[in-house]
Amino acid sequence: MKYIYADSMDHVDPGYDFLEDRYAPTRNPYWDDAFPHEIMGYAPYDGVLVSRGIVGDHRVSGKYSEAQAMRFRRVGAREFLRLNKPEFANLSIFGDCGAFTYNKEDVPPYSPEDMAEFYHEGGFTHGCSVDHIIFDYDETLRGMEGGSNEARRRYDITLENASAFLKLAKNLPDFTPLGVIQGWSPDSMAEAARLLWKMGYRYLAVGGMVPLKTAQIKLAIGSIRDVIPHDARIHILGFAKADDIDSFASLRITSFDTTSPLLRAFKDKKSNYYLPGRNCRLKYYTAIRIPQALENNKLMRLVKQGAVRQEKLVDLERGALEHLRAYDAGQATLDQTLDSVLAYGSLAELGTPIESRPGAATVDDLKERYLRTLHDRPWRLCDCAICKALSVEVIIFRGSNRNKRRGIHNMGVFHAHVAGIGGSE
Repeated sequence: MKYIYADSMDHVDPGYDFLEDRYAPTRNPYWDDAFPHEIMGYAPYDGVLVSRGIVGDHRVSGKYSEAQAMRFRRVGAREFLRLNKPEFANLSIFGDCGAFTYNKEDVPPYSPEDMAEFYHEGGFTHGCSVDHIIFDYDETLRGMEGGSNEARRRYDITLENASAFLKLAKNLPDFTPLGVIQGWSPDSMAEAARLLWKMGYRYLAVGGMVPLKTAQIKLAIGSIRDVIPHDARIHILGFAKADDIDSFASLRITSFDTTSPLLRAFKDKKSNYYLPGRNCRLKYYTAIRIPQALENNKLMRLVKQGAVRQEKLVDLERGALEHLRAYDAGQATLDQTLDSVLAYGSLAELGTPIESRPGAATVDDLKERYLRTLHDRPWRLCDCAICKALSVEVIIFRGSNRNKRRGIHNMGVFHAHVAGIGGSE
């Protein structure tokens, strides 16, 4: 099973000053910043997926600047992502059309010819056919029953595009096409898989999974598996339930793409830092929230509301940072540090001074999570390049350079986790 990282220009400044919270003075973001495989010293994934919706063009606004998009097309994905070194030669470069970026459009903005050209120019090893997302999902439907008129129209568009794309893909050297499955029920997805296999696809990508629950995804994949040969390869597009990947082993998933390990570092309320756990599970820790006092909107609102004075806020921030660093150096006790980070963290996370809500369930929960993080010192239990270089800074929830580094650490732990489940092909 291969873990494919869905890239979204998530790089970090190697020269960032964590004590002063400053970027390197002469930093040029793209040229000076490091991709995950550079900052870690190895690739914490089996491949990278680049969506056309991320690159963008005159039809769809992406995350790349115009200059970056032009360079991407000129030099190709591998050189653009700085994966053009011998040690990264075996990494796959997947691509898709970024269907979520145009899900409200009547038809996809890209034709099969457009995508074939994009994949060829980018030097992709794998690429998905042009799909149109179907958001309907009813697991109780049987066969081809149900499905709104719009769902059926998108279903037909996706299959028609797949048929045309496969013919074009045969002319692309060293390229593996993936036929994308869309549907409004497990059985309709299974029928799409059967038709794609009949067309000649041997690698199928299952789309529309992001909003579904784990059980629903399993049911859909199981129905697909029932109608295609045992050796058919399956990729899950945008797998948001990546932490449950161990439970999918019996469904013989070949690959999946996700940004979940990175995003949970700074978008999850509780599970921000990964470590290997027991029984094929991961262990999660809550990062200590110490946002920059004068730059955080929530904290500035509290100042304007009179809930806390600005001077007091700055003092609490400084105290939390100093105590946490002293604790890591053995110069502060756990209790002192916990009190300090809670005094500031309650404002940052709960939006209220901790003394105004003594004994509240939310306060007790935050205290319990912070206590566990501080007691276990998880940052000392990891020998990845990020944790060794940053020490306690990696567990501080504060600014993108810390948060993304923590996310990249998570990717390394997650990659090893996936390899331990089914191994990388």
